[in-house]
Amino acid sequence: QVQLVESGGGLVQLGGSLRLSCRAPRAIFSVYTTYNIAWYRQAPGKQRELVAAIDSGGRTNIVDSVKGRFTISRDNSRKTVWLQMNSLKPDDTAVYYCNAVTGEMPGPIPSDDSSWGQGTQVTVSS
Repeated sequence: QVQLVESGGGLVQLGGSLRLSCRAPRAIFSVYTTYNIAWYRQAPGKQRELVAAIDSGGRTNIVDSVKGRFTISRDNSRKTVWLQMNSLKPDDTAVYYCNAVTGEMPGPIPSDDSSWGQGTQVTVSS
C-alpha cells in the first residue's frame, strides 16, 4: 500500500483544461518506480471507470472516450503522475481518483491490492 495525494481538480468551462497531479510523498523511490499508476473517475450515479494508466516503464493506456484530449505522464524523481485534460466536456465531470498497483497494467477493474487516493472533483460547466 502506498499513500496517494491528488490535486488539481476544480471548476472549468466547456473546452477548458485542467492538470491533475497524483503524488506519493512517502513512497520509497525505488519502490515507487515499480508502481503502475492509473486515473479512474466516478460520476454521480455511475460506476467508477478507468481513464488512463501509465506503467513503470512509461507505457500508457488512454481510454477511447478521452483519447486525443487527455494525456498521462510521470516523473519518478518527483514521485508524481499527471493527467493533463484538454477540451473538457460536461461528461468529464466526476471525482477523479489516483490508483497505484504493482504487476499488471491497470485495467477497467481495479485490483483489490491497489492503493487509492482521496479523489479530486472535476466539474465542467456548459
